[in-house]
Amino acid sequence: MSKSTLWSIVGVIVAIAIAWVIVNVIFSVLWFVAKLVVVLVVAVIVFFVLRRLFARSDR
Repeated sequence: MSKSTLWSIVGVIVAIAIAWVIVNVIFSVLWFVAKLVVVLVVAVIVFFVLRRLFARSDR
Protein backbone atom coordinates (compact mmCIF):
# COMPACT_ATOMS: atom_id res chain seq x y z
CA MET A 1 0.00 0.00 0.00
CA SER A 2 1.46 3.34 -1.02
CA LYS A 3 1.61 6.44 1.13
CA SER A 4 -0.99 8.28 -0.96
CA THR A 5 -3.46 5.40 -0.64
CA LEU A 6 -3.02 5.42 3.13
CA TRP A 7 -3.64 9.18 3.29
CA SER A 8 -6.71 8.77 1.05
CA ILE A 9 -8.15 6.20 3.45
CA VAL A 10 -7.38 8.42 6.45
CA GLY A 11 -8.96 11.37 4.62
CA VAL A 12 -12.14 9.40 3.94
CA ILE A 13 -12.39 8.31 7.59
CA VAL A 14 -11.85 11.88 8.83
CA ALA A 15 -14.41 13.22 6.33
CA ILE A 16 -16.99 10.68 7.50
CA ALA A 17 -16.34 11.53 11.15
CA ILE A 18 -16.69 15.28 10.51
CA ALA A 19 -19.85 14.74 8.45
CA TRP A 20 -21.31 12.58 11.24
CA VAL A 21 -20.76 15.35 13.80
CA ILE A 22 -22.16 18.05 11.51
CA VAL A 23 -25.29 16.01 10.74
CA ASN A 24 -25.79 15.33 14.47
CA VAL A 25 -25.58 19.05 15.23
CA ILE A 26 -27.97 19.92 12.40
CA PHE A 27 -30.53 17.35 13.53
CA SER A 28 -30.23 18.53 17.14
CA VAL A 29 -30.87 22.12 16.11
CA LEU A 30 -33.78 21.13 13.88
CA TRP A 31 -35.32 19.04 16.69
CA PHE A 32 -34.96 21.98 19.09
CA VAL A 33 -36.61 24.35 16.58
CA ALA A 34 -39.46 21.88 16.00
CA LYS A 35 -40.09 21.54 19.75
CA LEU A 36 -39.96 25.32 20.11
CA VAL A 37 -42.59 25.75 17.38
CA VAL A 38 -44.88 23.19 19.02
CA VAL A 39 -44.49 24.90 22.41
CA LEU A 40 -45.32 28.28 20.88
CA VAL A 41 -48.45 26.92 19.16
CA VAL A 42 -49.66 25.25 22.36
CA ALA A 43 -48.93 28.41 24.37
CA VAL A 44 -50.99 30.53 21.97
CA ILE A 45 -53.90 28.06 22.14
CA VAL A 46 -53.76 27.97 25.95
CA PHE A 47 -53.56 31.78 26.08
CA PHE A 48 -56.73 32.21 24.01
CA VAL A 49 -58.58 29.48 25.94
CA LEU A 50 -57.72 31.12 29.27
CA ARG A 51 -58.64 34.55 27.89
CA ARG A 52 -62.02 33.25 26.78
CA LEU A 53 -62.65 31.54 30.14
CA PHE A 54 -61.81 34.67 32.14
CA ALA A 55 -63.86 36.87 29.78
CA ARG A 56 -66.92 34.69 30.45
CA SER A 57 -66.45 34.76 34.21
CA ASP A 58 -66.39 38.58 34.22
CA ARG A 59 -69.86 38.89 32.69
